[in-house]
Amino acid sequence: MQLFENIGMAAASIKSNKMRSLLTMLGIIIGIAAVIAIVTVGNSMAGSVTDSMSGMGAGNITVSLTQKSTSEQGGTAQGVTLRRFMDSTPSDSDLITEEMVQQFVQAFPGKIDHIEYEQQVGSAAIAKYGDADTTITAQLTGKNLAALQALDEDSQILYGRWVNDEADAGRNLACVSEKFITQAIGGSAVNAIGKSFTLSVGQSNTLQTFYIVGVYKYTEDSYASMFGSASDDDIQTTIYIPLQTAKAIAGAAEGWQSLTAVAAADADVSSFVNTVGDFFASYYTYNDSWTVSASSLSSLLDSMTEMLASVSLGISAIAAISLLVGGIGVMNIMMVSVTERTREIGTRKALGAPGSAIRMQFITESVILCLIGGAIGILLGIAAGLGLSAAMQVSGKPSLASILVAFGFSMAIGVFFGYYPANKAAKLDPIEALRYE
Repeated sequence: MQLFENIGMAAASIKSNKMRSLLTMLGIIIGIAAVIAIVTVGNSMAGSVTDSMSGMGAGNITVSLTQKSTSEQGGTAQGVTLRRFMDSTPSDSDLITEEMVQQFVQAFPGKIDHIEYEQQVGSAAIAKYGDADTTITAQLTGKNLAALQALDEDSQILYGRWVNDEADAGRNLACVSEKFITQAIGGSAVNAIGKSFTLSVGQSNTLQTFYIVGVYKYTEDSYASMFGSASDDDIQTTIYIPLQTAKAIAGAAEGWQSLTAVAAADADVSSFVNTVGDFFASYYTYNDSWTVSASSLSSLLDSMTEMLASVSLGISAIAAISLLVGGIGVMNIMMVSVTERTREIGTRKALGAPGSAIRMQFITESVILCLIGGAIGILLGIAAGLGLSAAMQVSGKPSLASILVAFGFSMAIGVFFGYYPANKAAKLDPIEALRYE
């Protein structure tokens, strides 16, 4: 009952001094609004980065050959480091073999979803029908079926099927984009299945004829569209061919300089990536020049998320300084309120009100003042955070934790900065208070 009476008196005091109360709350409002807005924008940016990198394959672990550093090459019994000139490219015996990959998959059942291989052949040109002076170029790439099926939804098959390295090994079959059909062959994409085209490949201009077994959806490159293009013919798309066919055309040896291990959905990629690197590196213990390293976007994503969180925390800490200023303002206005209401305090004490009741009355008024300012600050902070996120074209993600902390902090400010004025009021001598003019 006493609490409700204190709340009523506090509300009446704030209502009777609206402008003074608003100015007092201003520091609390600005501080809490700034903190929530900054945390919201930080969470929005982190979420946007996470979503973008997840679409790029945050669960992908890239396994690649790397040259050993000088310190890894050992030395003589006398401790003299041996230095040798290493080849800039690995020999056939240095490559990652299929046997290594199979042993790796068997060693970690349930942690690997699939393995992706890729063999780049390079740029290839085809004469555009009806205009022998104009050529269309495309990137010729070999991928295994698992890698093709893992392409994002924007590159899905529209007609036909993907090339299958096991079933189509060594055959000159191709999957092309609908854009390539428009550029080089013409007509409907659905009617392109089974048609052939001849490519001029590499610096030697070797002619290779391919038969179309699939047409995939073309998606415009966002970076290319940003800078524009001289003509539609300048757009390069990718032609996917069977992996072994790509190796034969490129003259590549068996084995791989790099591959991609796609972790299972429930695998902890950040910790698993080191295990993958150690497993493959064990095959190169006695290799003087080469070893294997593993990396993933997941670890980069974790680092970027931590960096954004640290930046948001630092800026929030600076913005929170205004809360201190707001708290001092609350203390100042409560001191003024105690002075103005000295006779009221003396009257209550003369009628038997204990010092604890007087103290609680002014603490309650201070807390309510800060809670109102905190509520306004929270609403303004959420609105500002969502507005800034929208301006940055990212999805706004207000933090419930920051809102709860801000609300609790506003209460703490009210108690902390309201205690001294309230305690001063509680200790007033009723006789002296009644004499106060």
